[in-house]
Amino acid sequence: MSNGLVVVTGASRGIGEAIAIELDRRGFEVAALSRSGKSPVGEGVVCDMTDERSIAAAIASIARRGHVVGLVNNAGAHEARASVDLSLSEFEACMRLNASAVLVASREIYPHLVKSGEGLIVNIGSFFDRLAVAENLAYCASKAAVGAITRCLASEWAKDGVRVLDVAPGYIETDLNREFLANEKVKSWLKRRVPVGRAGRPQEVARLVGALFAEKIGFLTGETIYVDGGQGANL
Repeated sequence: MSNGLVVVTGASRGIGEAIAIELDRRGFEVAALSRSGKSPVGEGVVCDMTDERSIAAAIASIARRGHVVGLVNNAGAHEARASVDLSLSEFEACMRLNASAVLVASREIYPHLVKSGEGLIVNIGSFFDRLAVAENLAYCASKAAVGAITRCLASEWAKDGVRVLDVAPGYIETDLNREFLANEKVKSWLKRRVPVGRAGRPQEVARLVGALFAEKIGFLTGETIYVDGGQGANL
């Protein structure tokens, strides 16, 4: 018997892929939204997360086919750029995918979560939300916005039985950064800066997200949970 359907955005690779697999392992149905429509498990749905109408149509279609109990807002992108060279269009594009899409997807799935009576939204933020990182102004701002969106929605929707959490990873090894993190200088830097001495793994983030859905901790909402190997504690 299914534990209900969870929509996961950006599930075609990396952390999103690991989350989809973990939720499937825990008995949830998964509907994965991405540009490619690819999904490691469950149903893959083509969706442009920068397009409000595309998100609304995808979620409405999914909701007609299953008992929706949750949403994982994982879709996002990162590109370093010196602030003096950062155009307004580049800044807005980053905010649109990393933050605005979180609002739109959450808004569109909200009535279906209210209907379920025990809805949970998990936003994937970043520990960059509280750091000053050179050449990362747009990304840091977008992830700080994810934290603010989480807190505001959690406060507003608690009365409706909808909880909202922000899971904020630190340095996580994925196919996009594996070569960079394998550099000896980078590995040495991580050993000095991260108490556990290494980058994290997508599966470690996924297990936390899976546990949040499976355990149904009703009194836990509005929080940002950092998964950064203790790096934030060393700031």
